[in-house]
Amino acid sequence: MKLTRRESKQRRHRRVRGKVHGSPERPRLAIFRSNEHIYAQVIDDTEHQTLAAASTLDTELKSGLSSGANCEASAQVGKLIAVRSLEKGITKVVFDRGGNLYHGRIKALAEAAREAGLDF
Repeated sequence: MKLTRRESKQRRHRRVRGKVHGSPERPRLAIFRSNEHIYAQVIDDTEHQTLAAASTLDTELKSGLSSGANCEASAQVGKLIAVRSLEKGITKVVFDRGGNLYHGRIKALAEAAREAGLDF
């Protein structure tokens, strides 16, 4: 039986979330990618709290971007989430790609976050 694209993504997401868990010492950097925007959150799974968040909808990013759905926008979100995390004293995270393949916009966000100082 051939899986649809959506079913494949859901299956990957369940598999990744079974292995990746955020703790207070090393929270989870969760990525959500839609057709128009990209979102990133740093989450402590033990307390069920979002510690930092950034997206292409943030006012400081939205005005400078031509589109929220390209690698350039993803890199800007990666830098912003790293800056916000570092301000809160978070240097190490666990990367949760949200069932997406590590390619394109997801890869751009991850590499920009690493360059800005996050360790994962």
